[in-house]
Amino acid sequence: MLSKENGISLILQFFILLQKMKFTANQIAQILEGEIEGDSEAEVFRLSKIEEGTDGSLTFLSNPKYNSYLYTTEASITIVNDTFILEKHVSTTLIRVKDAYKAFSKVLEFYNQVKNNKLGREEPNYISNSATIGKDEYVGAFSYIGENVTVGENVKIYPNVYIGDNVTIGNNCLIFSGVKIYSESEIGNDCTFHSGAIIGSDGFGFTPNEKGEFVKIPQTGNVIIENNVDIGSSTTIDRATLGSTIIRSGVKLDNQVQIAHNVEIGKNTVIAAQTGIAGSTKLGEGCMIGGQVGIAGHLTLGNYLKIQAQSGISKNLKDHEVVQGSPAFGYSDFNKSYVYFKNLPKTISRFNKLEKELNTQNLNDE
Repeated sequence: MLSKENGISLILQFFILLQKMKFTANQIAQILEGEIEGDSEAEVFRLSKIEEGTDGSLTFLSNPKYNSYLYTTEASITIVNDTFILEKHVSTTLIRVKDAYKAFSKVLEFYNQVKNNKLGREEPNYISNSATIGKDEYVGAFSYIGENVTVGENVKIYPNVYIGDNVTIGNNCLIFSGVKIYSESEIGNDCTFHSGAIIGSDGFGFTPNEKGEFVKIPQTGNVIIENNVDIGSSTTIDRATLGSTIIRSGVKLDNQVQIAHNVEIGKNTVIAAQTGIAGSTKLGEGCMIGGQVGIAGHLTLGNYLKIQAQSGISKNLKDHEVVQGSPAFGYSDFNKSYVYFKNLPKTISRFNKLEKELNTQNLNDE
């Protein structure tokens, strides 16, 4: 049995070699602790989807919908579950593991680690003399790192990134091209920021004066992002008016999500694209928020909520609620109501017909 450390080391070696040379089924089976069925000397040098497999590629099968592709794929090696039962002969070499999806995910994870393992500082860039950056860093060309910035170890800062004054960033973070991190932001370990994400821009705070003009309220707070957070492309997280906008550990935000000032998002919550959360709302942990959801400000939303896509949230929600609609209400009630709603034109037509018949009958009775 391989130790975790030895397994990681072997996988890293695998992908370093995979970029340079071929790798055999026997070597992959050792890394994944799997059993070979077929040619143990079959070789691969690329990854592929099972339906697009070609000679020399490594793929996997875990979803029964794709079973038929196993018998036609040209991939040299396929990772499958150890419980999978063949219905006919296959040309691909099989590596049987306990969970094919997890095994291939592990392969992809370490592939990304190798692919993103850039080192050094490209020129030109600007790094303040007062900034400190940990070892094994990468700083891409045309990046800006401001005064008193602290960056941890193994942080990868891609080209055209802006990091404002007094920002702190933990270890093992990936910051892709075009990310803007405004001053005073605090970021934990193992976070990923995709291109175009903006952290710490001003909250939408304005108040009307006696002339009816909107005057800006200074936004003097910051953004705190804890550990293991993923931020999608073109997502914006505004700084607080006072205090902090807080993204707790394990949160995953899709592309084009808007988080307003003083919002707090609980740990391990996931939010799909084009969702907007207005100021000072508190969202609990373990929630699942669909795409294009709108959430009003100054609300308290519980833990483990499920909010269906395109819902509008205008009131507080308790733990474990599942809601849909705008304004949103209980998911099962919404589905029942929708049956009536979609049949409303037919119901009105029947009602009008009955009313007409009753009026005709009343006239005849007179």
